[in-house]
Amino acid sequence: MEFLHAMVRVADVDAALKFYGDGLGLKEVRRVDNDAGRFTLIFLAAPDDVTRADWDGEGRLPAGLPMIELTWNWDPEDYKGGRNFGHLAYRVKDIYETCARLRDIGVTINRPPRDGRMAFVRSPDGISIELLQDGEPKAPAEPWASMENTGSW
Repeated sequence: MEFLHAMVRVADVDAALKFYGDGLGLKEVRRVDNDAGRFTLIFLAAPDDVTRADWDGEGRLPAGLPMIELTWNWDPEDYKGGRNFGHLAYRVKDIYETCARLRDIGVTINRPPRDGRMAFVRSPDGISIELLQDGEPKAPAEPWASMENTGSW
């Protein structure tokens, strides 16, 4: 068995790519527009995973590259839930820097990294994203140490 990807439906491609790309730093590795099915698939991977990936030399995605697939259906739909999906989780090199970058583009930090180890945010489509500090937790630091939770995650 081999993990391929996790899929989340998005209502606004630009908002989703701003969040996952500009905010989280994921890189687009493949895009498929399907005119007949009226949808677009956008595959994203973490930069370190892309760097380690064993590409086949012909532009195909490597086996075992952990990805998320953003599915955008061209005909508008109202997606409810988000939290019932569960969450996506990413290990980050600097949780404070990652949360600051997300906050700077307008993302609410729902569960701040008060412990220097874990935070939760939500994508524009309500998908819960867990961020975990790589290695040992960072020392508690402001503004995160005294920041209250906001909403749900």
